[in-house]
Amino acid sequence: MDALSEALNAVRMTGAIFFHAECAAPWGFAVPSVAQVQHVLSPGTERLVNYNLVTEGRAFARFSDGNEITLRPGDLVMLPHGDAHTVSNGSPRTFIDSAASLAGILQGNGSMMRFGESGEITRFICGFFGCERSADRLFLAGLPQFIRVNLRDNPGSAWLEAAIRHLVSEAESDRPGRSVLLSRMAESLFIEALRCHMEQLPGDQTGWLAGARDPVVGGVLALLHRDPAGDWTLGDLASAVGASRSVIAKRFNRFIGDSPIAYLARWRLELGARQLRTSAKPIAQVAAEVGYESEAAFSRAFKRAFGLPPAQYRRRQANGAPMPDAGSSRPSPGAGR
Repeated sequence: MDALSEALNAVRMTGAIFFHAECAAPWGFAVPSVAQVQHVLSPGTERLVNYNLVTEGRAFARFSDGNEITLRPGDLVMLPHGDAHTVSNGSPRTFIDSAASLAGILQGNGSMMRFGESGEITRFICGFFGCERSADRLFLAGLPQFIRVNLRDNPGSAWLEAAIRHLVSEAESDRPGRSVLLSRMAESLFIEALRCHMEQLPGDQTGWLAGARDPVVGGVLALLHRDPAGDWTLGDLASAVGASRSVIAKRFNRFIGDSPIAYLARWRLELGARQLRTSAKPIAQVAAEVGYESEAAFSRAFKRAFGLPPAQYRRRQANGAPMPDAGSSRPSPGAGR
């Protein structure tokens, strides 16, 4: 059972490659936080993660807290929290404000952009992954400031870089389907980065991705995400994954910090909130589809978690008002059924 696949299937994702450049040292870009440019990059996307893929030469990424990383060919660096940073090589006189030039870049024809002077050449590709806010509580939970993986070090990943380089080389062609292929490749990069990060986690790591890697916890997570409306009990989960209830409870709490049933209750409410935001289904139907036996039980649990009853939450969405996240209040251990 593959918990990461089940979770990714449950979260709507989009991907894009929006910039590829050839830079001659010295050069530098100042990249704002994703929160500042999200409305331009991907209007309406709830959560945005940006990345850089170096295909030739080298670059240096620096963050406001002093962290600095060197990027070499094949390096993919993903910024789960979209922190502001600079990317450069050499000592440029000025840093290009990528926020100011972003609209122009997005309106361009996708051909290679060239910057800098006459020194060492660096080529890189930038993009982003868009997903629902529920991703924060799943595979983005607890991730560090950046994740760096080298696609060329892993033979199983090298094809991704080759495919993307081929597609961006077609920038000036009019072959149909290119933009969709680039979008799918961007999503694939995101997933591959998560997979590589999972494999590199130390044995004592906790959090969602570490739990998904654990045979017992990962099996439970896969079941809950595959069938969130199921009438699950701890005993059912124990039988399904071949472990005792006490082992499941202990290991789940160690990695996830909660019980499987409480986790399921929160996930059902996340799914319910999505349906309220994106569909016109009656609230009673939403409640049934996410595993609640009555509209009243769903409404009580939803208000505890989001601070609003479902109908009011939906009206706020329709009016374009800021939407609340699920708060710290937790549904009852019985998942509110």
